[in-house]
Amino acid sequence: MPFTTTHLRLISPLIHPSSPSIRSLVSANTKPFRLSASSAAMDSNSSCMLVLSGKSLAENEIAESLKSNSTLKLPDNSEVSIHLQSEIVKQESFDVELFMNSLATNRFGRLLIWSPRLPSTHDVVSHNFCELPVGAVCVADVQFKGRGRSKNAWESPKGCLMFSFTIQMEDGRVVPLLQYVASLALTEAINYVCSRDGLPCLDIKIKWPNDLYLNGIKVGGILCTSTYRTKKFNVSIGIGLNVNNEEPTTCLNAVLRKLSDSTYQFRREDVIAAFFNKFETFYDTFINQGFQTLEELYYKTWLHSGQRVIVQEKNEDQVVENVVTIQGLTSSGYLLAIGDDNQMCELHPDGNSLDFFKGLIRRKLQ
Repeated sequence: MPFTTTHLRLISPLIHPSSPSIRSLVSANTKPFRLSASSAAMDSNSSCMLVLSGKSLAENEIAESLKSNSTLKLPDNSEVSIHLQSEIVKQESFDVELFMNSLATNRFGRLLIWSPRLPSTHDVVSHNFCELPVGAVCVADVQFKGRGRSKNAWESPKGCLMFSFTIQMEDGRVVPLLQYVASLALTEAINYVCSRDGLPCLDIKIKWPNDLYLNGIKVGGILCTSTYRTKKFNVSIGIGLNVNNEEPTTCLNAVLRKLSDSTYQFRREDVIAAFFNKFETFYDTFINQGFQTLEELYYKTWLHSGQRVIVQEKNEDQVVENVVTIQGLTSSGYLLAIGDDNQMCELHPDGNSLDFFKGLIRRKLQ
């Protein structure tokens, strides 16, 4: 059945919408210098610094190989300086040891690429996908060309948790559902950290399809991209979460300070480690049993169950309004809704609106 362009209005409001390269500092004939990550990053304005580390000996050997072969590149071929974590004497921001000690996975997050400043973590993992082990993650303190939906670019300041990682899948039909697994893992990771550390529970919610909201304000988002190669889908997942940056909206720690007198603050390392611990469990369930196994928990976390909307459809020269109620997700990952006439339908984004709920395409289901 053909699609018709629709315009959608919410009935029940839910949310308001040129210095030497630092590689030359290490001489083959002398004991290597140990570098300060912050000062090394400032020594060269033209290069991006990547620091590699691993959870175990196996991942550290991969890191050494990536460095010795100068394997990692950026899409624009700009200069990249690659170092091992063992060469860094001072790192004022991301605590690699804290992250690795909190990580309890078998695949995800075990090879870490950290940078004080990058155009985009997503570009690093997607451009070097075939050179990295599945589950490798790139984290940046500052990101100035972050990628969003519809090719939107985002600048992310210090305090924001920004990371991208790799997955490889065989069944392309379920790839669109992967963003929901990641969204659920992130909300559950935040809940876990709150519970573990005796903190007030934060009302973190999922706005379909890939945004996180806290008290009605956006604090995070997820981007999944994929390419098909050698009969497999190479998927890169990018995540941004406002942990300790109150601009441009709000952040976890700002809300936490309003709820508790404790001086505790969320740390990016705790959140990302908890995310991967949750994600690996959810991902295995998703692949082995399907997303329906996770649906009940997902619906408890998202904003849209029972949400009533008006779909405006153009029929020749007339605009026809139909009221539908969101029921959940279809098997392909779109919104499942039912009209007041009990007709089931599937709602698709039109691809033009920043807010998915500002433009939808409706397809009636038999």
